[in-house]
Amino acid sequence: MESLLMSSSSAPSIGPLFAVENTYLAGPRQLVHSLAAKKFRGGPPAVICSSARMSSQPTSATKEAKLWGGRFEESVTDAVERFTESISYDKQLYKHDIMGSRAHASMLARQGLMSDSDRDRILQGLDQIEKQIQAGEFVWRTDREDVHMNIEAALTDLIGEPAKKLHTARSRNDQVLTDFRLWCRDAIDSILAQIKHLQVALVILAGKNEGLIVPGYTHLQRAQPVLLQHLLLAYVEQLERDAGRLQDCRARLNFCPLGACALAGTGLPIDRFMTSDALGFTAPMRNSIDAVSDRDFVLEMLSAISICAIHLSRIGEEWVLWASEEFGFLTPSDSVSTGSSIMPQKKNPDPMELVRGKSARVVGDLVSLLVLCKGLPLAYNRDLQEDKEPVFDSVKTIIGMLEVTTEFAMNITFNRERIKKALPVGHLDATTLADYLVKKGIPFRTAHDIVGRSVALCVSKNCHLEDLNLDELRNINPVFDEGVYEYLGVENAIKKFCSYGSTGAECVVSQFRYWSDKLEINGDK
Repeated sequence: MESLLMSSSSAPSIGPLFAVENTYLAGPRQLVHSLAAKKFRGGPPAVICSSARMSSQPTSATKEAKLWGGRFEESVTDAVERFTESISYDKQLYKHDIMGSRAHASMLARQGLMSDSDRDRILQGLDQIEKQIQAGEFVWRTDREDVHMNIEAALTDLIGEPAKKLHTARSRNDQVLTDFRLWCRDAIDSILAQIKHLQVALVILAGKNEGLIVPGYTHLQRAQPVLLQHLLLAYVEQLERDAGRLQDCRARLNFCPLGACALAGTGLPIDRFMTSDALGFTAPMRNSIDAVSDRDFVLEMLSAISICAIHLSRIGEEWVLWASEEFGFLTPSDSVSTGSSIMPQKKNPDPMELVRGKSARVVGDLVSLLVLCKGLPLAYNRDLQEDKEPVFDSVKTIIGMLEVTTEFAMNITFNRERIKKALPVGHLDATTLADYLVKKGIPFRTAHDIVGRSVALCVSKNCHLEDLNLDELRNINPVFDEGVYEYLGVENAIKKFCSYGSTGAECVVSQFRYWSDKLEINGDK
């Protein structure tokens, strides 16, 4: 079916709008070496179409007749034209619009609704238009409203009458949704690639910090000791679920609306399965009304992107805190830091602050689209023209957030001495002491009370649990013996964790090996 998308063997192939680095496509192992060598200096996958000229606003005297204007006696006002155009942003869909038109023209010819010679002229004309757009030579006209009308009108200018057959058994309603689903499919693939880049960077960072214990927090208060590797791998787990949501969304959106027409389908003998196969969809959408009216696929996509953005925002918040003088747990390199215009001493982790800030923008895009869709009757409504800008913005933003978080992860060091000095504060081994008492046969609630009184004694003496002598502990409860000191101190506490998924050394080694194998980065640190 690939031949349906081409006018001839010499025609250029249709590449994805979202180009991914060859190093990634070559395999994750090669990606690791690329990460180390390039540090993602090449920029994110493109999310906008090739530049092309926009025409100045035509005057009423120079406006051409609309392709839909047969029943109208006068043209729209300039204000209406400016307000209703979408070409200023939906030209990003040009590659997918041309893709859909190639498949549609080939299907029409196969079904006898167009001659082979007309099909060939259309395909050749579309090839020329695509080359003009890619070269920045195509003139986008606002009086032609959108990407579909611009390309169709340009095709008519180029080849004449055969171009007028291209819209047979097709409406802009199903046409735009075909374009949009193809665009979203490529966008998801690009985001997934960037998620994997970040996962690899985090696992490499974890490998460089084997055995480093850091304070774990709840309520932003010292809680229990954890291995830094465990903490970093928690981010990797979250990103994996983000990827899974996007993959699920991609599978659900990969159904073809082309041929649904305005809302009711057509009385012409088209083959929707043929165009669906040619465009790489799973199948045609079953219900033509549903095909042109719902935007749940973009709502789901923006929801998945928003959850990913929230995860990145939380990473940003933690690393911003840890980079502060109050924590001092990590130091970003100069290459991912900025300064102050007035305070010469400042070194700010601005990229991660902006990651945190831009998450609000992504969530706002989702909310905009939810509100846009909430009150629309079936089937298509012009309100839905407003669905694209939030999606374009979210995709561009999340790719930037993922890329800069990857850059940051590759350019930070953890300050072992500062962390080590901070560890004794906060009685991080208190829960491990309670576990000791439980193993002695003490009910947990009783053990909790005993340890609480032990901590209170430490507070009054300004010391740590491991500093209490055995007599002091036995005055609280006689169950204590010399073995208690094997549970006190953060190093001992870490050794006692043994449950599946915990921060115990053996458990974390198992987690690290899992992700190293999954991402094929064994031996790279």
